[in-house]
Amino acid sequence: MTINTDAIIVGGGIHGCSTALHLCLAGLKPVLIEKDYAGRHAAGSDAGGVRQLARDVAEIPLSIRSMGIWESIAALVDDDCGFESHGQVLVAENAAELAACRERVADLNARGFSHEELIDSAELRRLVPAVAESCPGGIVSRRDGAAQPAKTTTAFRRKAEQLGAIIREGVTAGNIRKEDRLWRVDVGDDTYAAPILVNAAGAWGGRIAAALGEPVPVTTVAPMLMISSPVPHFIDPVVILRGRKLSFKQFKNGTVLIGGGHLAAPDQDRNETVLDWRSLAISARTVFELFPVMRSATIMRAWAGIEARMQDDIPVFGPSAVHEGLFHQFGFSLHGFQLGPGAGAVMAELIVHGGTQTRIGELSIERFRNASPSATA
Repeated sequence: MTINTDAIIVGGGIHGCSTALHLCLAGLKPVLIEKDYAGRHAAGSDAGGVRQLARDVAEIPLSIRSMGIWESIAALVDDDCGFESHGQVLVAENAAELAACRERVADLNARGFSHEELIDSAELRRLVPAVAESCPGGIVSRRDGAAQPAKTTTAFRRKAEQLGAIIREGVTAGNIRKEDRLWRVDVGDDTYAAPILVNAAGAWGGRIAAALGEPVPVTTVAPMLMISSPVPHFIDPVVILRGRKLSFKQFKNGTVLIGGGHLAAPDQDRNETVLDWRSLAISARTVFELFPVMRSATIMRAWAGIEARMQDDIPVFGPSAVHEGLFHQFGFSLHGFQLGPGAGAVMAELIVHGGTQTRIGELSIERFRNASPSATA
């Protein structure tokens, strides 16, 4: 049976669910197709950082747009999504790293961005009292914070469905093609047809783009996370390092979530990952060195999610360079969670109005038209 809809969204992570919701708010009735369940991969297994801090300049406008939505997230999805705004702090561990922080903030200020603020050692210790005495300062983004990824994705999915989106989970989007000016996607015994197709398939987005004639240099990665036993409260902001791979935050129950970019081995076809315990040990050792209070903690659990990483570490976002009615929204390269609410709003504007006031041109798939893409992994 063929079912006509206003738009077909492939991928049920935070980005696909946000786009579905914002299309509904604009008066469209999309279908969202997810081969597992909403939030199964990147959106449901990342660290939940809600940060404007330390982003590539190309994605800062989208990040700022998204931050405004995060600050009133409950009004949008009827759920606070566990969002807390205690800021995020980038810690410099030595004078050279602090000098690089100073250059970074000066460059952003010259471009008209003021969300990142250089801090000295005194302000660093006021914000993060337990940090090692040797750290000379860093950068703070005071509006940033963290949220609960699975809860957030579920809230967007639920609200989109309430507003009329069709949600198809546990089924694969197959035989994606364009016929008679409509995009058609087979889902089980049904075929959905719509003038709009949004490729929000995360780690599988590169395969879809390549099949539709727009290959890009993307690889499949599996960032690892671990959580510690409870320790006495010692930190409110989310902390990241400038030099070494580390990000972490403490929950109200005292446990500490540790991430930062060390990778597991992904098996994309089997939906599985194999953890790299040596790299996890490096992350744990870094935390213990930076925060002595953590030296009594033990690691309770570790896991990894499957994500897409672009060669240049910024997403593919916006209209296709080849096909009318095709839009790409994937490759968020281990830092797409904060962007999700804003990306859905901007994508809806692109689809409904043909443009947006949010500057996203540098994220276009056009940047790869003359490149030689590597195979997706």
